Amino acid sequence: MSLADPKAFFDLLRTGLLGPVLTAEEVKGCNAVLEAMEGLPISYVAYALATAYHETASTMQPIREYGGTIYFTRMYDVTGARPQLALANGNTCAGDGPKYCGRGYVQLTWKNNYDRASKECGVDLVAYPDKAMNPDIAAKIMRSGMEHGWFTGKSFKDYLPIQGKATRQQFLFARYIINGRDKADKIADHAIEFQRALDAGGWE
Repeated sequence: MSLADPKAFFDLLRTGLLGPVLTAEEVKGCNAVLEAMEGLPISYVAYALATAYHETASTMQPIREYGGTIYFTRMYDVTGARPQLALANGNTCAGDGPKYCGRGYVQLTWKNNYDRASKECGVDLVAYPDKAMNPDIAAKIMRSGMEHGWFTGKSFKDYLPIQGKATRQQFLFARYIINGRDKADKIADHAIEFQRALDAGGWE
């Protein structure tokens, strides 16, 4: 499955979410997600695009988690405020907190998750965590996590149809794939718009 008519896809986005002028970065980000999602149903792809749009403040470019060394040490480091949680998630050495802070289209955190993403995507993200900021790699991480349910234990197939389009209600509950119900309404609306654009572009 892929876009038969990319122009129609982007033309519709220009009238809504990414309009009226699409930047090169927005196009590059959309294309990275579309390429990573190739072969998946339209509802899955729409929700992935909506997730990326929301999580990156509509830039469609991978982002680094807000904060600095002090914050990341406190939150994620074995020397910080939650040492047992850090150890349980693979951050066993001082400095792992800042090293494995959130990056990407969905915020990949903790050394264990960087290790899993490395194996899933064929890139050494443990040694080179900043590679998770590459749009192509970030999109592959997002697909793997959302398709196989390793972000929250929930996956695309738990909420979205394999055939045909998803309803707004289905998109609403799909937020559990990433982060419970946080901003679920807003992201569902975005997913409806992306699904319309994918339909216009002949995703198949």
